[in-house]
Amino acid sequence: MLYNVLKIWVRLAAHIFCRKIIINNRKILKEKGPLLIACNHPNSFLDSVILDILFEQPLWSLARGDAFISKKVSRFFKSVRMLPVYRASEGVENLSGNYKTFEACLNIFRRNGLVHIYSEGKCINEWHLRPLKKGTARLAIKAWEENIPLKVLPAGINYSSFRRFGKNVFINFGEIFTADIIDWNSTDGTRHFLFNNILRNQLEQLVFEIDKNDKAKQVVMLQQQPSQLKKIILAIPAIAGLLIHLPLYMPAKNYVLKRFANSDHYDSVLIGILIFTYPVYLLMITLITFAFTQSAWVFLLLLILPFTAWSYVQLKKQMDKQ
Repeated sequence: MLYNVLKIWVRLAAHIFCRKIIINNRKILKEKGPLLIACNHPNSFLDSVILDILFEQPLWSLARGDAFISKKVSRFFKSVRMLPVYRASEGVENLSGNYKTFEACLNIFRRNGLVHIYSEGKCINEWHLRPLKKGTARLAIKAWEENIPLKVLPAGINYSSFRRFGKNVFINFGEIFTADIIDWNSTDGTRHFLFNNILRNQLEQLVFEIDKNDKAKQVVMLQQQPSQLKKIILAIPAIAGLLIHLPLYMPAKNYVLKRFANSDHYDSVLIGILIFTYPVYLLMITLITFAFTQSAWVFLLLLILPFTAWSYVQLKKQMDKQ
């Protein structure tokens, strides 16, 4: 229930926290399971959020195990379809938990479900594909060994910025591959190597390769200019949107800057806070206005204010400072 409610709300909110989501193959979003989506990992949990709201079928995500800090937190994460994956750096004693997670994934596949995995492992804010870990290959091959007709979908996710609110997001999907890529007479090590080679070859075409200092290339590949007509039509509501939403945005931004300024989680944490606080802020402004005017028309603000926020995001600067 919680997952379904959040998915509806975040789908609506995505029109504000993402200026535009550009997808190379929208038909793939209707793909049915069993499906393993193998993706790069440039922007913390925002990567999972965006993929989740795009696919029609519910999507389970594998997240870093140290986030599951208590039983209550673990129950919450499970309710929103997140499962833990542990690394040796998070304690060797926790690695056995990965067997439970893999078995849970296999059960999801048996029910024709979808699972999203970060094939690089660690999150780093960059336009670059890093070496792939073995986890994706192990999970997929284990499913195939158990005669689960699993499909693997490579996916590259790219952002116009890791610091600016209201960004362009480019989602590139590759070609689905299945168990027939594997030489089942080879050793486990050879199978994993072959799998990762096939996955890497696709992801290299899907993940943008841009040096962080190459501002010219960033503008060419990541910026989406609004038309002159759009600028004219949205100019006034965009100014209103900026002024109305600054009292919410600036305290949230300053709070996150103090704690995550040098972290690869800055962007995701800021957006996460705004997603959950914006409905309260919106309702508060509407009720205060109603208290002064006593007019039922003020409840149109529940639609008008998000429109002004969307207008501002459409026209604001997209790229980090040159």
